[in-house]
Amino acid sequence: MSNRATFLCVSLGLLLLAAAASPWQKPADPPADAKPAPVASAAATPPAGNKEAAPAKDAPAPKVTGFPNTGESLNYALKWPGGASLGEAHLSASKGDKGWQFDFSLNAAVPGFAVTDHYHSRANADFCSLELEKETAHGQRHAHERTVFDYQQGTATRKTLVEGGGHTDININDCAHDGLDYIFYARRELGQGHGVPQQQDVLFGALYSVRMEFAGVQEVTVAGKRRQADHVILHLHGPASDSELDIFFERDPSRTPLIIKAPLPVGTLSMELER
Repeated sequence: MSNRATFLCVSLGLLLLAAAASPWQKPADPPADAKPAPVASAAATPPAGNKEAAPAKDAPAPKVTGFPNTGESLNYALKWPGGASLGEAHLSASKGDKGWQFDFSLNAAVPGFAVTDHYHSRANADFCSLELEKETAHGQRHAHERTVFDYQQGTATRKTLVEGGGHTDININDCAHDGLDYIFYARRELGQGHGVPQQQDVLFGALYSVRMEFAGVQEVTVAGKRRQADHVILHLHGPASDSELDIFFERDPSRTPLIIKAPLPVGTLSMELER
């Protein structure tokens, strides 16, 4: 496989995560033959020997953890066609008093060519992007940039953080999304039953237009377990290319991305959840 093909796979893998969502997602319905739990009678006879039954106490509600309440940490394996290891990736979120912080790191390699990426995003409590920092090393090529979102000015300013680097101003609306923040924003919307966000441009260095197409519900095998997932075909339009990617989202409250596939002429490369 060429270095270009490897770089395309891992880059597309990250971009598809940035658009993770599906508008039809709902919690699985209970089986048709499921029976409701019996309801205790208010006049039920107290146990023998008791003059008066003690009043029932409501059990405390379980503490809700994980995204989108307290954050998460997910590990992915990058795989060649046939399942051989190409590298690994890590996606995480943490919630604080002032909003969210998101991180994505990726390490992949073929003989003579290595890819090491790290992306850090800050967003407010409504998942509107505040800052995106990208640092990448693709073979001998190194890049480092930061995009700061200024909603008072209505612009996002992208600065290249290397000697002689310049900057670019991009017009934004009152709640813009960078590629990493958009992952979690879309998942939250789906989990709350709001549906997928409208097709929109997502900032990830350049502007990418994202459109999704539902391809059905199916079972997939992840970490040796069968899981029910929604299959989404993600259409990405960027400054220099058009791409299609396959994403499988678990039907759970946090809409966890399970598998990401990047079809290429040499075969399909994938990112698979390992937790």
